[in-house]
Amino acid sequence: MTNSVPEFEETDCFLITGSNTTEAHPLIATRVMRAQRRGARVIVVDPRDVQIAKIADLHLQQRPGTDVAWLNGMMHVIIKEELFDQEFVETRTEGFEELKAAVADSTPERVEEISGIPAADLVKAARSYARAERGAILYAMGITQHTTGVDNVVSCANLAMLTGNVGKPGTGVNPLRGQNNVQGACDLGGLPNVYSGYQSVTSTSVQAKFEEAWGSTSPTRVGMTVTEMTEAAHQGSLRALYVLGENPMVSDPDINHVRQALAACEFLVVQDIFPTETVELADVVLPGVTFAEKDGTYTGTDRRVQRVRKAIEPLGDSRSDWEILGDLGQRMAGNGSGAPFGGWAYTSPSAIMDEIAALTPIYGGVSYDRLEETGDVQWPVPTADHPGTPYLHRGKFSRGLGHFTAVAFQEPAEAASDEYPLTLTTGRIMFHYHTGSMTRRSEKLDREVPEGYVEISPEDADRLGLGKSERVRVVSRRGEIETRAWITRRVPPGIVFIPFHFSEAAANVLTNPALDPVAKIPEYKVAAVRVEKVA
Repeated sequence: MTNSVPEFEETDCFLITGSNTTEAHPLIATRVMRAQRRGARVIVVDPRDVQIAKIADLHLQQRPGTDVAWLNGMMHVIIKEELFDQEFVETRTEGFEELKAAVADSTPERVEEISGIPAADLVKAARSYARAERGAILYAMGITQHTTGVDNVVSCANLAMLTGNVGKPGTGVNPLRGQNNVQGACDLGGLPNVYSGYQSVTSTSVQAKFEEAWGSTSPTRVGMTVTEMTEAAHQGSLRALYVLGENPMVSDPDINHVRQALAACEFLVVQDIFPTETVELADVVLPGVTFAEKDGTYTGTDRRVQRVRKAIEPLGDSRSDWEILGDLGQRMAGNGSGAPFGGWAYTSPSAIMDEIAALTPIYGGVSYDRLEETGDVQWPVPTADHPGTPYLHRGKFSRGLGHFTAVAFQEPAEAASDEYPLTLTTGRIMFHYHTGSMTRRSEKLDREVPEGYVEISPEDADRLGLGKSERVRVVSRRGEIETRAWITRRVPPGIVFIPFHFSEAAANVLTNPALDPVAKIPEYKVAAVRVEKVA
């Protein structure tokens, strides 16, 4: 996120897209609603009538996978009506003429043909966002989980820069992370192409820095993403896999293919806090601990580093993740070479943070002593006396000038057809979290929503002859599931929605593993399916 969650109370206009904010991020949604009571406008762009849309001043329902089209359409209107921030564009950006040319034919009428958003509504949204003193874009995985996910995010950045909504409070481009430490995992090297702090593994100077600190480094080449590992395991080129706190047998696309890949893997290790569908396939299971049994830090969606403190001792044979990984590291790599941080012989999470600070410039001023005193700090925080950074890009961008990237609309990888006439999109609901490994063990939460379902419009239900709560079969090119039909106007005709939390009716049996060519993220949000009555 370029900005901070508390700043949203200062925002004048929210553009929320691909995020069911009230259900998936309720605390952030309360900030939005407080700002709205103060007079802020809320624009929601989502194919479904999600809960946040019910409070929206304007709800645009696009055809899934057409986000670049409507974003380009908004920019077309803003440029045509000269609502863009001319001073910001001239002094802080480059590539404006290329962007202008790229969106020239994205008229509201043309966007309506592509996306289904009424031209008049698109114009209203563009004017509201552009005229706001402080406009903030909030998005989640409804924007990123597409074969054009990178294009979607770049288009959001284009729109924010075009209107000068970057580098000041209450504005920005703000992804809402799906789990509580996704940001921290990315920050500290949980990506295949970077060391901690987004330092490239292919940079010779960065390689030298880490080799000096550790005594050696792993191979300095870009590794594989999750979906690429699955494919490599299926092909036999990846022979061992270590899964930590993840449940790909529910969360990854095309689960039948995932099952084959994990079964083909010679050695599968799973480290988790509860038995999961992936644990059932493991050769070795390492019991980790819950948040209540460990010390450490989380880095939240707005780059906020916060301490967590152990409330109880680990239960049974479970151990903290850092202890398990440290012991494995020592056994695999020996006891180090005398390098400052070689050997894996960590004594505490605080000592690990000291290493992070020494090697990671954006975390350079973070320490447990400081967090004990201040409670939290937002990176970049390069030194111990730096106050932290509530919002990014104040005065200038890290690259100098912000770069507009012209993006052309592309259709999703899979379209509805005669055989598969409906478009499936997936997501979360309020009462369950991710693959349900925790929330479905809660009696109260499971009582609220005990089983999966498919949302289907009354028009499509009538066409199929479906009655209330009737059991149906949902079929895609990759597999099929049985579940219950929820006939609702939350989805328009032609679109169905399935929450992905339920392993016995796993939405990801159906989803398309087609990847964004840059980020390698699968297209969870668009898949062609058909719905059949169960005899």
